[in-house]
Amino acid sequence: MTIAIASNVGPSRIDIAYERLGEPSAPPVVLVMGLGAQLIAWPDGFCDELVRRGVQLVRFDNRDAGESTHFTGAPDFAAALAGDYASAAYTLSDMAADTVGLLDALAIDSAHVVGASMGGAIAQTIAIESPRRVRSLVSMMSTTGDRAVGQPHAVTRSVFTGAPATTRDEVVQRFVDASRVLGSPGFPRDEAAVALRAGREFDRAFDPGAMVRQAVATLASGDRTQQLAGVRVPALVIHGAADPMCDVGGGRAVAAAIPGAELLVIDGMGHDLPRAVWPELATRIAEIVARGEAVMLRA
Repeated sequence: MTIAIASNVGPSRIDIAYERLGEPSAPPVVLVMGLGAQLIAWPDGFCDELVRRGVQLVRFDNRDAGESTHFTGAPDFAAALAGDYASAAYTLSDMAADTVGLLDALAIDSAHVVGASMGGAIAQTIAIESPRRVRSLVSMMSTTGDRAVGQPHAVTRSVFTGAPATTRDEVVQRFVDASRVLGSPGFPRDEAAVALRAGREFDRAFDPGAMVRQAVATLASGDRTQQLAGVRVPALVIHGAADPMCDVGGGRAVAAAIPGAELLVIDGMGHDLPRAVWPELATRIAEIVARGEAVMLRA
């Protein structure tokens, strides 16, 4: 389904594609995906694990992803790396506002927010900028925005080099190749599942420029370390010890910045969600949801 929400930048209203899973009366958990990823990047089986633990889910396509509104233009990524963000089409604050706008449109006053990678940064931004809308926070495989921590390892360069993929087959193969670099070395790799998801994402939307726009938005949003000190909801930080895309130091920095945050570092986990860890992740997320619900009852 898609729903129109107000937009801080660009067109005055944009469409956000979303799905709701679970019982409407259960505590709401909104899932925020990462750079260039779509709502289907939250595996159905992982979502099932969460729903079985008594929550309802909202998963959605960020702006410039999947079936949500796509923007135009080619920002200057090299300039953004050098600190010039003039070409940014939007920032993570705008993407955080999209998430809050989706909650408004769905008549959800507040939710437990779970974000992965760039989605973790967006989730942090929601907790900073719209604290009354957040019951608890889970930041996965993400960082604070401080470029001294959480940086990619050199091995990831191969993921972003080479001729651009343009056909469906090329895009699927690029996803599979990337999973061999970014995935979890300590767990079995399901390349068939990666290929299936890549094909589904291509069929839903193929927009290579969108990833660049989101990447520049991330760079333009700066360091959240000081603002994270003001987050006052139950928080869980999850990170793979073997994450080559966002070094585990990024997750440790997030946990250190948020008062009382729990840190879960998973040995052998990279920059993905291997099937073997779904039950543990779902259980830990459900525990933070329960803590957030208890805080609400005491308020």
